[in-house]
Amino acid sequence: MKNLKIGIQKSGRLHDKSIEILKKCGISIDNGKDQLKVAASNFPLEIYYLRNGDIPQYLKDGVIDCAILGENLLIEKAQDLKIQMKLGFSKCKVSMAIPKSKTYNGVKDFDGQQIATSYPNTVQQFLNNNGISADIHIINGSVEIAPNIGLADAICDIVSSGSTLFKNNLKEVEVVLHSEAILAVSPVIDKETQNILDKLSFRIDAVLKAKTSKYILMNVPNDKINHVIKLLPGMKSPTVLPLAESDWSSVHTVIDENDFWEVIDQLKSAGAEGILVAPIEKMIL
Repeated sequence: MKNLKIGIQKSGRLHDKSIEILKKCGISIDNGKDQLKVAASNFPLEIYYLRNGDIPQYLKDGVIDCAILGENLLIEKAQDLKIQMKLGFSKCKVSMAIPKSKTYNGVKDFDGQQIATSYPNTVQQFLNNNGISADIHIINGSVEIAPNIGLADAICDIVSSGSTLFKNNLKEVEVVLHSEAILAVSPVIDKETQNILDKLSFRIDAVLKAKTSKYILMNVPNDKINHVIKLLPGMKSPTVLPLAESDWSSVHTVIDENDFWEVIDQLKSAGAEGILVAPIEKMIL
């Protein structure tokens, strides 16, 4: 059987999360010191540790079959590559920022300005979409310092917490795009390797669904079960088991974390008692 070749960042904000999700998928990874390629011992997978900026080209060339990278990098360097799935972690924004001392009146303020960025294609598309003409200075690192040294009037860069902008006396004024980690696919992947990738994607999907779901158990009077069940989102049908105490049953189900507190309040009002909540390690649908 062939091995699926997956690229991840050699270092950086996505590296640890990428390794973590692969391990949660049951894939055993034995990292040797300074190794640039390692093979999983229990799944047909080889991991290539690569420079972040090189990953899109390696995908295009078929050097690797798939990769975990930021959506922002894909949009900047390889919009034509297929996204197998979004992974829900390492969320950030690519945003326009200006000095705090400047008043911002809208996107037209960037007309005729000098903009420093590591994302020239993304910025140019943003300018084109808004009918703006500006000069773009390409900087590969420490973009935030550009306005302070007179190199640019504004910047466009990744924003997570905003603390880096704050430290450099900048303020975020426009969000160009929202980004998260994705699993991208080479355009020249063959059918056999795609089948392995689909198996990996199935495992990842189970891990991601479990991460955003909670397993709940509750005691409900039998005369209120139908009402309680109508309040439950999630799985096809909850499990209902009789309790030792007559006229009561135990109801088990799964709910999405985003709906959790609202649903819990409704269940309590409907008569549910002894509600227990447990995390889910994997969820196969």
